[in-house]
Amino acid sequence: MTTHENSVIRFLFEDLDIRGALVNLSGVWQEMLRGRDYAPQVQVLLGEMTAVAALIGSSLNTPGRLTFQAQGQGDVSLLVVDCEEQDGQLNLRGMARCADEVSGVSALELLGDGNLQFSLQSAMADMPYQSHVPLAGANIAEIFEHFLGQSVQHPARLTLFADGRHAAGLLLQTLPPADRKNSDEDGWNRIQTLAATLDPNELLLPAATLLRRLFVDETIRMFDPCPIAYHCPRDEDKVRGMLSSLGRDEVVNMLAEHGEIVIQDDICNHEYRFGAGIVDELFPSAGQTLH
Repeated sequence: MTTHENSVIRFLFEDLDIRGALVNLSGVWQEMLRGRDYAPQVQVLLGEMTAVAALIGSSLNTPGRLTFQAQGQGDVSLLVVDCEEQDGQLNLRGMARCADEVSGVSALELLGDGNLQFSLQSAMADMPYQSHVPLAGANIAEIFEHFLGQSVQHPARLTLFADGRHAAGLLLQTLPPADRKNSDEDGWNRIQTLAATLDPNELLLPAATLLRRLFVDETIRMFDPCPIAYHCPRDEDKVRGMLSSLGRDEVVNMLAEHGEIVIQDDICNHEYRFGAGIVDELFPSAGQTLH
């Protein structure tokens, strides 16, 4: 039986111009949450957005790194999720920025007015592709259905689930016009109607079981799972390079004011601390040799 825990499984309706993908994150999602004290409703928002990023990232035509940022005026001011494909694996990381006290439940209540920003850095392009749309929708699924309708201009349907242990999702899309071969005009309506009967908790079922139960009369071809990992290693060299770029005087002033330099990497939840010795490490005196 095909499992999709910590992976994405793409599939295709053989007799319809419709494709889909399933994602189920457990260990990966729990790693992303480790050390973060998000309220339950913030976990739901970030988890659902992480599931969407994996679903969309698995369908890129060329390997690349995509970043979604949902920025709003509510108690949750920022959601960020990165998804990058490397050597046949999707690497995820993400974070939320929110008030100490969070009220509301829905994405509309928590995020408030704002926009969804999308960035895609492809290996085939020098500059990233960027776009943004308003946060249109009462929940993450509706926000991203609107985004996909605006960006790729063909319909999509999302069903999402997240809590403190799992983040999962189902994405259904009509194929681009150039890829269509069939003419079942009622197919998309039929598949959407069936998808509407899905209990989000069923997204945790094995992929083959879920698809067979949901689309019992359809012929579906499933592709091999694409594994997913949480990838957020510490990078001391990058932080030291950033400090070096500030110049010796600025680093000395920071130490004089605070006694030490503390840098917080919010997206990876890493903290970097440097004492007075960092000055000589980064800016050795003339004739001094580093070992």
